[in-house]
Amino acid sequence: MTLSFTNIIAKIASVDLFKRNSSTGNIETGIFIGRPFHIDYEKAYILVADSWKLNAKGIPQGSFLLAYYENEDNVYEVLLLRVVKPAKLPTDNDVISSMIEYYKDNLKTNGKESQLDSYTKYEFSFSGLECRILGTFYKDDKGCTRFGADVENFYSAHNYRVIKPNPDVLELIVNFREEGITGKPTDIKIGKVRYSSSLRFQAQEDDVPVFVSPKDFLGKRTALFGMTRTGKSNTVKKVIQATVSMSDKAGYALNGKLNGSDAENLEPLTDDGLPKYPVGQIIFDINGEYANANMQDEGTAIFEIYKQRTIRYSTLNKDGFKVMKVNFYRDVESGFELVKSRLAESTGNYIDSFCAVDFTKPEDYDTNNSVKTRYDRRVAAYLCCLYMAGFTVPQGFKLNFSGNKELNQLVKQDGSLDPSKSISLEEACDWFTTIWDNYESQFFSDYKRKNGHEWADEDLKAILVFLSRKRSPGGSANVDGYKKLRSIAELHTETVGKSFEIEIIEELRKGQIIIVDLSQGDPDIQRLYSERICRQIFADAMNRFIHNTPNNFVQFYFEEAHNLFPKQNDKDLSQVYNRIAKEGAKLNLGLIYATQEVSSISSNILKNTQNWFIAHLNNEDETKEIKKYYDFGDFTESLVRFSADSDKGFVRMKTYSNAFVVPTQVDRFSK
Repeated sequence: MTLSFTNIIAKIASVDLFKRNSSTGNIETGIFIGRPFHIDYEKAYILVADSWKLNAKGIPQGSFLLAYYENEDNVYEVLLLRVVKPAKLPTDNDVISSMIEYYKDNLKTNGKESQLDSYTKYEFSFSGLECRILGTFYKDDKGCTRFGADVENFYSAHNYRVIKPNPDVLELIVNFREEGITGKPTDIKIGKVRYSSSLRFQAQEDDVPVFVSPKDFLGKRTALFGMTRTGKSNTVKKVIQATVSMSDKAGYALNGKLNGSDAENLEPLTDDGLPKYPVGQIIFDINGEYANANMQDEGTAIFEIYKQRTIRYSTLNKDGFKVMKVNFYRDVESGFELVKSRLAESTGNYIDSFCAVDFTKPEDYDTNNSVKTRYDRRVAAYLCCLYMAGFTVPQGFKLNFSGNKELNQLVKQDGSLDPSKSISLEEACDWFTTIWDNYESQFFSDYKRKNGHEWADEDLKAILVFLSRKRSPGGSANVDGYKKLRSIAELHTETVGKSFEIEIIEELRKGQIIIVDLSQGDPDIQRLYSERICRQIFADAMNRFIHNTPNNFVQFYFEEAHNLFPKQNDKDLSQVYNRIAKEGAKLNLGLIYATQEVSSISSNILKNTQNWFIAHLNNEDETKEIKKYYDFGDFTESLVRFSADSDKGFVRMKTYSNAFVVPTQVDRFSK
């Protein structure tokens, strides 16, 4: 019979960690496996016997144990241990010497299989275990069970009795939260406890479910590491599914509307742990595995399951996708942001000057004729750069900006090329390049003397250098200039409409799922779009924060994050991914990223990550890196071992509300 979630929670809640047998007085929470022979604040060393191990159906590396203090009538605390590795006993040297002598002399002269006497067999059967002390379960003044992630006090080792918890007690341990056991309506089962790759003994045990709280992921940073085909994408889908479930229950307080400035309304979660507003999710899909159906999905593709709330974007024209392009001629500011992103890795003073140009329309544009004139010339010269770089011109597109009779005659002696009467981009290119070639002529000297400033401001000069490819007026073409923009021309569309970044933000605020298909773009284009979209979402969230406007949760998902994120030693904290990692919590921005190598991710992002799912890592460099975080050092040896047939989805999981790592077999994602 399958239990409902409510029944499961009730079952866990009914478990008593300190229950004794009324007749014997013994603790009844598991099977006895040994006694400590040394204990301190960090570790406990346990004496175990082969018969005790067999009775407990094995003691796998990484398994949880409980150490009870028995020297009192009522037990109010118990130490939580994790098995780390074998420990050497003080008597081991003598046992080894005796064992070697036995091997040498075992000639079976009496016809028996073993010549060991009972006492020697007994001595040989003992061994030691080294265990990490993860913390203490105890009862507070009100009789409620609590957990502390340390040891407040310990007694002489001989007073403790160590047991391997039974399934019900283990279920309580792995699902214990700071405020008590799991039990919120939105908690979901993510998998079951799994200690080892081998499952001979564990297969005989009852499955112990592991639950997670989606609020652990909302506004938090989550990492998924592991070699290819170890189940990272499956885990991401489980997180997306849990977030959708929580988002569907949002809006109880304010009907899911992002409005109002009441300070109470700005709190993103209700008292029940539910988000007040629908949760937006955006997936940057490097390989196209979320945006397109593929064989590994078997009907479980995110966009197919959540058709009514999923919107897909691509850089190409494809059925079912919105085109993620910009009309560079119509949407100057958005287009220029993409241009700056492309030029970010290029060097040169003239490029820096070009990227520093501001195309924000001045506030006094309509009232100050001088400001209007300079702004229009700046925009026109920039659009000429696009034309020269091969950006397709929308049909009937013309430029109109203020020229000058004398300058018009400089370009054409009859003055027939007048930009104030609408001219083509080709004609505008002739007009601006002629001006730059003659910029040191008498007209411009007289203009500066008469007006106290040059005819062309610094921004216009920077654009004219880019357009003419000449650093100096009248000189020879000695820079690449507009040619550097040719590779970005494919991001341009002639159609007129709302910028895709603005549209994406609007949909995320409604709680939609956005999938950005980057699988068919080159690495530069992938980084360009990803950074651009992330900056816009971050800026929108920051603007809402500054103006005391409610921010709903927005979750970022990055597959193959090493292609986009800054590298490990990159110290540039101004990069958008670093800013989301460091500042995203206050803006209700969550970050979920997956990749094969821990060492490929910026240390600034790793240090701010609260949730960890670690699958198989195949080399010591990666295990050394993961050892730096939480208690993953206890698993560095087992993370290297992997069976391709049976270990997919076998992870070591640390979530924000859990005080320790739980080895988990993640469930297969399904509808």
